[in-house]
Amino acid sequence: MSTSTMMRYVSRRYVLNLAGVFGTCLALIFLIDSVENLRRAGNHDVSFGTVLLLSLYRLPSLSELVLPFAVLFAAMATFLMLTKSLELVVARSVGVSVWQFSAPVVFITLIVGIAATTLYNPLAANFKARHEALFEEAFGDSAVPFGGAGVSLWLRQDGVDGQSVLRARRASADGLKLRHVTAIVFDSNGGFAERVEARNAVLEEGRWRLNAAWLIQPGRPPEYHKSYLLSTYLTREQVSERLASAQSISFWDLPSQIEIAQRAGLPAVQYRLQYQSLLARPLLLCAMVLIAATVSLRVFRFGNIGRMILGGVVAGFVLYVVSNFVRDLGTAGAVTPVAAAWTPALVTMLLGTTVLLYQEDG
Repeated sequence: MSTSTMMRYVSRRYVLNLAGVFGTCLALIFLIDSVENLRRAGNHDVSFGTVLLLSLYRLPSLSELVLPFAVLFAAMATFLMLTKSLELVVARSVGVSVWQFSAPVVFITLIVGIAATTLYNPLAANFKARHEALFEEAFGDSAVPFGGAGVSLWLRQDGVDGQSVLRARRASADGLKLRHVTAIVFDSNGGFAERVEARNAVLEEGRWRLNAAWLIQPGRPPEYHKSYLLSTYLTREQVSERLASAQSISFWDLPSQIEIAQRAGLPAVQYRLQYQSLLARPLLLCAMVLIAATVSLRVFRFGNIGRMILGGVVAGFVLYVVSNFVRDLGTAGAVTPVAAAWTPALVTMLLGTTVLLYQEDG
């Protein structure tokens, strides 16, 4: 059997395994999200079709998170199947090295990573925006998407009326629309002046428009205002930089968003970090393949296969945790966005290559 035939055979097995693993992850995510939306729809007049559409719109953004693990499990399954059937043993006996039968898996993973960054990420960002709009239309402002009820958003600002602090439960439209807003307004001496509880807030030129607002002032009964204006010196770019989620912006739109933030004199750290993370995604996926190769190429008769598989899974999760930790350091400004995005993948690639060299060549 020629080397090219072997490469095509390994490639076909890997593609099938990757499609199966990733498809299973998509089905599980869709099922869990649909069940949660159905539970929430019990208290609202929402059709079953809308529930399914909500889950469909949210599926790409959630599936991006599981793609590295899908690559890891698919690569492990491919190498383990070939090892168990002794096909790799035969290939090695005729001079095919680990680098040769790993090359097609790495190459396909690299193509998948590039497609995930340039094609799948823009689709996920577009669908995520559609999900937010449809979710608000279906459930109103009282509900929060499954997995989205975590930390409140805080914004400190200054304006003609004095300094104030805004807390919001949710933000949309790049942070320009806030839901379930509480505004604490201070006087010129820094003392408490008033509190405003509003259903939502929209940023306009030089002011926030708080809708369905209750104004609470010391010594006075609460007053209801259909619309209440709160001044601000913040611009749209500054608010977007502080409140908008970089994950909701398409890969192709991130460079322009970074440029806009720079023109406004803002650091744009989260946008730079997201952009570099997307650029580093193909390398991160290839690192997952190397992790799979280091734990899946041992001959079954040597034993400890289960322990090695568990080690590969643990190594994949450790890489994921470390990547998030370094990403948090980058968000805090402790390291540069380039270092935060590329270091985990590069270090894992070097470690994986070193282990494979030791296993293959001693």
